[in-house]
Amino acid sequence: MKKIKIGTRGSKLALWQAEFTKKTLSDIGVEAELVIIKTKGDVVQHLSFDKIEGKGFFTKEIEDALLRGDVDMAVHSMKDMPTTQPDGLVLGAVSYRENPADWLIIQKEKVADDQLFKLKKSAVVGTSSARRKAQLLDYRSDVQLLDIRGNVPTRLDKLRRGDFDAIMLAGAGLSRLELDLSDFEVVKLNTKEFVPAPAQGVLTFQCCADDTDTRKLLQKIHHPEISAVTNVERKVLKLIGGGCHMPLGVYCERDQMGNYHVWAAMADAWDQPVKRVQLSQSTSLNLAEKVVEGLGRG
Repeated sequence: MKKIKIGTRGSKLALWQAEFTKKTLSDIGVEAELVIIKTKGDVVQHLSFDKIEGKGFFTKEIEDALLRGDVDMAVHSMKDMPTTQPDGLVLGAVSYRENPADWLIIQKEKVADDQLFKLKKSAVVGTSSARRKAQLLDYRSDVQLLDIRGNVPTRLDKLRRGDFDAIMLAGAGLSRLELDLSDFEVVKLNTKEFVPAPAQGVLTFQCCADDTDTRKLLQKIHHPEISAVTNVERKVLKLIGGGCHMPLGVYCERDQMGNYHVWAAMADAWDQPVKRVQLSQSTSLNLAEKVVEGLGRG
């Protein structure tokens, strides 16, 4: 079997994801190499996500490389992926799910134990996510929000420097990078109260639709039990018609009996009120549609 070329961004987290994929393939006897590709999201660092033109700005250049045949597959954070794939490309598999929760990383001297989420009154919190902004303001209307860009270590350095009292990050990335957070207070938010982005904590593997060899290979590392819940989450996103940076949180899990439980939170904009929905049913049939209806978008 030929050596598989994996397209990846060059950030520490993207490289962790790509190295994880390379090892996963190695475990089933497949050799792989990494091809680092710069994306628009890496180059444009001065704008918040919602101000960068177009969807998929962390993925487009990698997808172009796939379509040219420069790489055989790509690994992405699934939450960054648009719900529709470019012509000729498919998502061939998904990974295990790391903790999908959002974490608040707070400067220790700014911790307020008597306040919700341990944020002091009028705390300055760094996040560029419209979803995180909307939900945080819904709980703590006094908080001041500032955009923050850069990779995970860069953001932590900005927090250490005192640019913010706290920042919000996905726990999955912090866990995977095994970063030392001992000089901060870490508040791990409840996914059912502070609802994460659709497919947060999951990696997805993309390849060309007509590349049957790679598609068959990816099925060997696929996690169907994770796909079952991320399909619900991403279908809600697709039905609402939003990109992956709209103020929408959707989290789905299955219990031991196989029942589906969904939590969703959505705002019309980051500074607008949040509407919440919780639904449970025995199958995923029409579940996303019912969630969308509950959010007032049906």
